[in-house]
Amino acid sequence: MEAEQVRRVRSFNRAVSQRIGALKDHFLDRDRPLGEARLLYEIGRAGAEVRDLRARLELDSGYVSRLLRSLERQRLVQAQPAANDGRVRWVRLTRAGLRELRELDRRADALAKSVLAPLSVAQRDRLIAAMAEIERLMRASAVQITAEAPDSADARLCLEQYFRELGNRFKTGFDPAKSIPANADELTPPAGVFVVARLGGKPIGCGALRAKDRTIGEVKRMWVTADARGLGVGRRILETLEACTRIWREHAQARDQPDAQRSAGVVSQVRIC
Repeated sequence: MEAEQVRRVRSFNRAVSQRIGALKDHFLDRDRPLGEARLLYEIGRAGAEVRDLRARLELDSGYVSRLLRSLERQRLVQAQPAANDGRVRWVRLTRAGLRELRELDRRADALAKSVLAPLSVAQRDRLIAAMAEIERLMRASAVQITAEAPDSADARLCLEQYFRELGNRFKTGFDPAKSIPANADELTPPAGVFVVARLGGKPIGCGALRAKDRTIGEVKRMWVTADARGLGVGRRILETLEACTRIWREHAQARDQPDAQRSAGVVSQVRIC
């Protein structure tokens, strides 16, 4: 990427953060900063699990805990163990929190109108279209792809969706047992690798690579959820798997290394993919 592109992104970030009032301690002229206001919005009227809030906002647990403690002191939220699992913390808005959320919504609408009001009709249309495109591209850039065990909870969820979609595409359904097998051992380093794509902490895609020999890898289980298609997630998953293939090829060329050392190197590199 070019230096001018980086400069443009930074300039855009400064302009937006100033225009929406993110620099103020009293966001939307209320008694709290943007972080606390956003957390109230994400908790919403239905409530939410604390771990889901952390994943959705991509914030560390310590910071979310501090925000929640502040909101609890203001008597806007109440945290308690989930009914079905005492290890899971559930947070909901109090009556005061619901009133504050309604007021934040009203003021956020007013701010949005103040952004649009000075513009002509044509300028408004251009701005809204540009915002939609920017939001889509920002979502694309926020996708994270990591290698993990093919039997992890998120990996299993992706594979279930993968096979379900295949079943829906064929009139007679799809039987996974009749497909070319790829068990967990074959998709675990150094025999293979399984990657999961996430957006806002939620799994939205997956892909796998199974090593056929020291220089050739077979791509398996490529899937992207329908509402994330068009963001380039499939391309990035494939590029990640291709990078793993190159790593295997490089390590295969170091045949003079002891097997244990060579395998350890492949595992280390695959985890980076």
